[in-house]
Amino acid sequence: MDLITSAWRKASRSSDAGDNCVEVTGTSNAVALRDSKDPDSGHILLSRKDFRHFAEALKSL
Repeated sequence: MDLITSAWRKASRSSDAGDNCVEVTGTSNAVALRDSKDPDSGHILLSRKDFRHFAEALKSL
């Protein structure tokens, strides 16, 4: 997965106030997440299955 040229999208639940900003990108096999305020600080790479579990857990909060 080439994260440098990937089309990162700001998550729909991200705040316009500058906090809780998350960007996502993905392929058929994986999803990457990063902080949109500091995109060079790194990313989290998850399989689609693990991302689905992660998103479900967040929705239950």
